[in-house]
Amino acid sequence: MRVVLMGPPGAGKGTQAERLVEKFGMTHLSSGDIFRAEKSSGSELGEKLAEIMARGELVPDDIVVEMMAKAITAVDGGLLLDGFPRTVAQAQSLDKTLDEAGSPLDAVVMITADDEAIVERITGRRSCPSTGKIYHVKYMAPKVEGICDETGEKLVQRDDDKEEVVRERLKNYKMQTEPVVAYYRDAGKVQVIEVNGMQTPDEVAAETVAALEAQGR
Repeated sequence: MRVVLMGPPGAGKGTQAERLVEKFGMTHLSSGDIFRAEKSSGSELGEKLAEIMARGELVPDDIVVEMMAKAITAVDGGLLLDGFPRTVAQAQSLDKTLDEAGSPLDAVVMITADDEAIVERITGRRSCPSTGKIYHVKYMAPKVEGICDETGEKLVQRDDDKEEVVRERLKNYKMQTEPVVAYYRDAGKVQVIEVNGMQTPDEVAAETVAALEAQGR
């Protein structure tokens, strides 16, 4: 099964991706993880990505497509794409890549969520500098405020989790990514499954799995 997982930042895509990968045995390709790995590598491209992501801007299509096409073509079997495609141009490039490989998409899962809830979710995140373990000031607080339970280090807020950056990301999402859903609906080649991300993670997972299993029949 080949699925695109979409939704605004903070809608819970990461949590749902883990569950879908476990359920269906797919390879999970997250553009965010791929970008962060490149950003941490110290390469020239990594430095450029760091500047773009710190401003909350979307990475240019040519860079995204080059990085993601390389990762996608290396996968044999089921595939879950998270954070890609984000623009219509990227969606068209993905269709071409998968069609050439004889492995077209089976479904697009769209998780929806309220903007203000998203801002609260993301801006409340804190992480451990050495392990990357994620906490939340309201929903998953550490035992000692501002301190990692495991390492005792002071927790930090990532630059791209700050409110002004989050709101910029949401604005970019609405302008550039929502048209991707319209592209898939208009093309009519793949089913678009819309799931309410304001439910509990278990409810979102159950609804998504049921829709995908129905699609596979």
